[in-house]
Amino acid sequence: MSLEVATLGGGCFLCIETVYNELLGVETAISGYAGGHVPKPSYQQVCTGNTGHAEVVQVTFDPDRISFDEILDVFFTIHDPTTLNRQGADMGTQYRSAIFYHTPEQKVTAEKKIRELETEGLWPNPIVTEVTPIDVFYPAEDYHQEYFKKNPNAGYCQVVIAPKVAKFRKSFLDRLKA
Repeated sequence: MSLEVATLGGGCFLCIETVYNELLGVETAISGYAGGHVPKPSYQQVCTGNTGHAEVVQVTFDPDRISFDEILDVFFTIHDPTTLNRQGADMGTQYRSAIFYHTPEQKVTAEKKIRELETEGLWPNPIVTEVTPIDVFYPAEDYHQEYFKKNPNAGYCQVVIAPKVAKFRKSFLDRLKA
C-alpha cells in the first residue's frame, strides 16, 4: 500500500482533525503547524499570530481508497474558504484557509478544485484559500491530538466542533469508517 500525505489549514485544527479521522481511506490525521518561520513552535506561540504558522492537519491517506480530490471535497465542506484569516470567532493568520501541497500534482488538483468551486458560485465571496508548498510540518502538542474524541463534553467541543462534525457526517455518511 502506497500512502499519500495532505496538509490542510481550515481554522481550528481540532475540528479538521476530528473529521478526517472519521473518513474512510484516511490512515491518520495529526494536528499541527505549518507555513511559518518559527522552528518547533508551541501552541501558545502560534496563538499570538506572530509565528506565521497556520493551525493545520496532516492527513495520511490511501489514494486507492480516497483521492486527494475527495480529501479536498471534505475540506471545502467543513470550513469557510472565503474568510481571510478567520473561521467563526477564531481570528488571525493562524486560522487561515490553506492547502500546503506535497507534490506538483496536488498543487494542480487544488488549483483546479478552487476554480471549479468559484465557477459553481457556492459562496457570495471569493475563495481566499492559499495554495503553497509544504516546508515543514510540526505536530501539535499531545493534548491537542484527538481532542474531540477525548473531550466530547467540553464546551468548545459541544458548541464549535460537534456541529461541524454533524454536518460532515450528514454530507459524507457513505464515506465514514465503521
